[in-house]
Amino acid sequence: RGNGTVRALIPAPLAGSRADVNPNDVANVIWKYFTELGSNAKDAVGQVQQTEISKQLNTLLQSNLQTVSAYAEDLQERLVPFAVELQARLAQDSQRMKEQIQRELRELQAKLAPYADEVHQQIGTNIRELQAKLSPYAEELRSQVDRSAGELQRALEPYAAELRERLQDNTDSIKASLSPYADRLQQQIDGGVESLKERLSPMADELKAQVEQSVAELRRGLSPYAQEVQDGLNRQLESLTLQMEKAAEELRARLATSSEELRAQLSPLARELREAASGDAESLRQRLAPLAQQLEQRVGQTLETFRQQAAPFGETFGKQLVQRLEEMRGKLETGAAGVEDHLELLEKEVREQVAAFLGTVPPPQN
Repeated sequence: RGNGTVRALIPAPLAGSRADVNPNDVANVIWKYFTELGSNAKDAVGQVQQTEISKQLNTLLQSNLQTVSAYAEDLQERLVPFAVELQARLAQDSQRMKEQIQRELRELQAKLAPYADEVHQQIGTNIRELQAKLSPYAEELRSQVDRSAGELQRALEPYAAELRERLQDNTDSIKASLSPYADRLQQQIDGGVESLKERLSPMADELKAQVEQSVAELRRGLSPYAQEVQDGLNRQLESLTLQMEKAAEELRARLATSSEELRAQLSPLARELREAASGDAESLRQRLAPLAQQLEQRVGQTLETFRQQAAPFGETFGKQLVQRLEEMRGKLETGAAGVEDHLELLEKEVREQVAAFLGTVPPPQN
């Protein structure tokens, strides 16, 4: 795997220790550092980059460990040398891995050449089966988005009617009841968005499971043609798995982001009501009357935008995976490796190494 040198960086773990910071966040900083350094003249910017990664890690740790600043400083003192040395080792491994993958892929292509039609057909079958499996999930995701948005809209509809009714009361009565009303509206929005996220999040896990199953089936289908070059086939399938898993995580992130955007677009309704309550009694009705008329319409428009944005995510995910399989078919037929092949494996290495390193750092002392 070309990672023996990197593994040597990890000290022996300390019993029961665990750093209170997300390894993925740290890995993102180090991976960004590695890819940026790789695209620059190393000698010219090496020192600058070390200062930069120190700043980035410091910002990350301080934002995650605000209550234990001494611990954050200690962790950063350990992390910066680790990140710098890891980058240097990765730079060596990167070229070696790139050459190894290119060599393996050429050997794999040569061994598969006599079975080119069968291999082409096998991957084609895998693509069709994956599309057939993902189609119900994409449809289920679409219907979950529609159903959840519809439920939230129905839950918020009574608030518009209630606000219109309140406008018939005397001004003092409206003013006194407006803040509790705004709080209830915000709670309804928050509850609806959390319910939406709880429904949609498992869809990414289910899709990920289907992806793993699909790659396992592809491995079984291609193995008979690649008996002498299993390592090369395994590495290509590992790269494919990483691409697909990343797509599943991106889907999860997009669903969560869309849900939070929905919350951010609905929450101003409650805020505007609170602001109206803090104004003088005379202008209260004038400010509330248009809001009472718009409330239902604004909720409807916001939820419709969310529907249109989030509903096709499943289909987009399916197209991404088919594209990955097509790219792999092309690589097996031509023997040409892309730069992303070894970078994906190196990135996985970074994430594993960071998680292992953080596992050796003692937790903050209370």
